[in-house]
Order: sequence, then structure tokens, then C-alpha cells
Amino acid sequence: MRVLVIGGTLFIGKLLVKRLIAAGHEVTILHRKAEHPFGRKVRNVVADRNDVTTIRTAVSGLKFDAVYDIAYDWERGTTSAQVEATAKSIPGDLSRYIFMSSVAAYGDGLNHAEDDPLASDIHTNPYVRNKASSERALFRMYHESRFPVVTMRPPFVYGPENPFYREAFFWDRLRADRPIIIPGDGNRLMQFVYINDLVDACFNALEKHTAPGRAFNVGDDKALTQIEAVTEIAKSIGKVPNIVRVPREIIVRNGGNAYNEPFYFGQYLDVPPITEVIGRVKRVLNVAPTPFGTGLKETYKWYLRHAEPTKTLSFAFEDKVIRQAREYVQQRTAL
Repeated sequence: MRVLVIGGTLFIGKLLVKRLIAAGHEVTILHRKAEHPFGRKVRNVVADRNDVTTIRTAVSGLKFDAVYDIAYDWERGTTSAQVEATAKSIPGDLSRYIFMSSVAAYGDGLNHAEDDPLASDIHTNPYVRNKASSERALFRMYHESRFPVVTMRPPFVYGPENPFYREAFFWDRLRADRPIIIPGDGNRLMQFVYINDLVDACFNALEKHTAPGRAFNVGDDKALTQIEAVTEIAKSIGKVPNIVRVPREIIVRNGGNAYNEPFYFGQYLDVPPITEVIGRVKRVLNVAPTPFGTGLKETYKWYLRHAEPTKTLSFAFEDKVIRQAREYVQQRTAL
């Protein structure tokens, strides 16, 4: 098949492109750079995924059978209008348009099934709002014209080449015998998906005739508390974590941020929980979730090969909030 991948040089997209090439598909990557890491076997077209005019120009004269839309502009956001305009601009008789959404599209809550309502168009979080409204726009196209959309809703994706400071955050500290901060009571739930499983779902949706018009939750069967997740991450390298609970008010008061430095926990991993039920992806796309421990061990092998030996880590912020947390406990004990 002639496959266009919108975004394809980082993390999910990179592994997906490799999978498509191995299966003999004719692959084109659309992104903002004039080069990519796949050599001459992959065509490169340059465009801004948020600018439909540049996209139309870039793909002019080409034809595609399928599209993977996996690029999101984290700096500016990618709106539903931009996603819809892109979907309508791709030339060819498309049999699939596979869109990378997120568990965040549900907005909030636990144990969501694929047919649950998505977040509203006025949700305060722009990422949540954009993913939910983009799905609505694409499924509206499906109902109006049978546009062959398939959407994927992964939770936290982990695995080799993760660009977010998540697994590596904990391994850096565990290897240095550092304490691991647990924000609050540590019972906030998180759900993960191994990158290989997500790519399997994307790849299998390409030819599964019952996939169009459907969304797929793609993740591990079981959500984990923050304490359980840290324990599993430590276990993957044969360690027992030295856990220190720090009240969130102390973290916030000192400028701690779940999204950017100074980090106190894995990047994005201390946010209100949204979890989902996994079932349809197993039945329809034949994807069996990789056990978390297995995926972590494979990821750790990559981490060991690519960890920066000269990288200097600062633990000043963590030391500060840990000290304040211990002082807080001592004060309460003395009362």
C-alpha cells in the first residue's frame, strides 16, 4: 500500500515506519524537516501539519491508500479544524485514516470504554479539547461519507526512545541510590502502554475490515498506583525503591511541575487519573498487552545503551522538598 505518515521520525512514528517498511509498504513521511533517518526507501515531503496549504502543496501529484496522522504540535496545539482540513486534503482513494488520539480525550474519570462520551469542546485543557474534538470531526466524516477513520486512545506510552523524561527519570535516581519522591499518598492511578503494542494496533488496523468507524483503547489491562508503578520500575533493574512521600502542597509551593523542570516525578505522570478498559483492541486487532515488567526490561536495555554517561543531574529541588516533608512530619509528630 502507498502509506503517508504525518510525523514519523520520533518514538511512535519511527517504530511504525520501520514496521511498514519491513512489511513492504511504500512509505512517505510528512514533517517539517528536509531529512529523515530511513534512507532512500522512504519518500520525504516537507510541510507544517497545522497548515493545510503547505500540506496540499507537499502532496500534490501523489496518491495514497492509507494515512497515519500521529503528529501533534505541542507548542501551538493541533485543533480539530486543522485535523479535519488535513484529512480532506490527502489525495487518493483512502482505505484507512488512522488518527493518534489519547486516553486524555475522555477528559477525566476511570474505566472508560470506547463508546463513552468524550470531553467537551470547552474543556479547559487544550490538549484534551483538541483530541476529543478532532475525533468528533473525523467520526462525523465517517458517518457522512464513510471516511475510513480509525482512532487510537493510548494512555502513557513507554518504551525505547521515549522523548519524555519518564522511565529514565526513575532509573537515573535508582542507579544513583537516590530516594524516590511519591507525591501525596501515592495512590493516584496511572495506565501505561508499551510502544510495540501501540504500533501493533496501528499496523493491524491497516487491513482489518471491521476497524473503520471505531476507536480503540490501547493499553495495559491494569492501571497502577504511583507506588506500584515505581516499585515495578525499580524491580526491572533489581532494585527496591527508597520511597519518600512528599505532600503535594510542598511540591507546588516550591515550584514543582509535572510537565517541565524542576521535575519531582516522571514527566506528566503526576496528573489526575484517566483510565480505560482494554478489550476491543484484543478482539478486533488481535493485540495482546505486553506485561509491564517485560516492557520495562526491554526499555532498560535501550536506556543502558543510550544513557548519557557525562550528563550531570541536579537533585537540589528534590533534596529541598524532601527536607521540608521530613520537617513537616517531625512537627506533626511533636504535636
